[in-house]
Amino acid sequence: MIMIRCTDIHKRFGNLEVLKGISLEVAAGEVVSIVGASGAGKTTLLQILGTLLTPDQGRVEIDGRDVCGLSDRALSRFRNEHIGFVFQLHHLLPEFTSLENVMIPALIGRRDKGASERRAVELLRTVGLAERSGHKPAQLSGGEQQRVAIARALMNEPAVLLADEPSGNLDSQNREEIHRLFFELRERLGQTIVIVTHDEHLADEADRRIVLSDGRII
Repeated sequence: MIMIRCTDIHKRFGNLEVLKGISLEVAAGEVVSIVGASGAGKTTLLQILGTLLTPDQGRVEIDGRDVCGLSDRALSRFRNEHIGFVFQLHHLLPEFTSLENVMIPALIGRRDKGASERRAVELLRTVGLAERSGHKPAQLSGGEQQRVAIARALMNEPAVLLADEPSGNLDSQNREEIHRLFFELRERLGQTIVIVTHDEHLADEADRRIVLSDGRII
């Protein structure tokens, strides 16, 4: 089953054409890395796959749905329900506990609070932080904060998990632990994962490595 399909994607910012006809497919349960030099268009492509940006030309299908024709409201709902995001900076809310941070996407989606809390507890257990559910971000290490962010990204059982330099701010030990976690999530949950990274080791561990150069796949 194809989970992500994009066809002939172009994106321009002013006079600068960042993406120049990108076409790719990602199978369900596949872990794919996207690599390339700075300015190659990696993050722009990831943002288009995540429906945060609209392509100027081309078609994007996520979990069988053509997302390019959706209204802003429908697109926001689709994003909340089908796509999880992990960024280089964890963006946790400092006044909330780990458990509360993980629950945020479900609360935004107006899901049942009791069921959401139970799922958040289970996700924190999955990422190895069951004992840290009551801790706020300032009480967690950088690696623990990123694990909370990953749990949060999985809260609404997304079809796709998109990660942009997820281990870029971590030391070598935490970086390796986060890398292992992505593959454990694929094994446990069948999660489809697309990772933009400069980390050659992580890129090579993926099922497939996509190289971007000057807005094209090479």
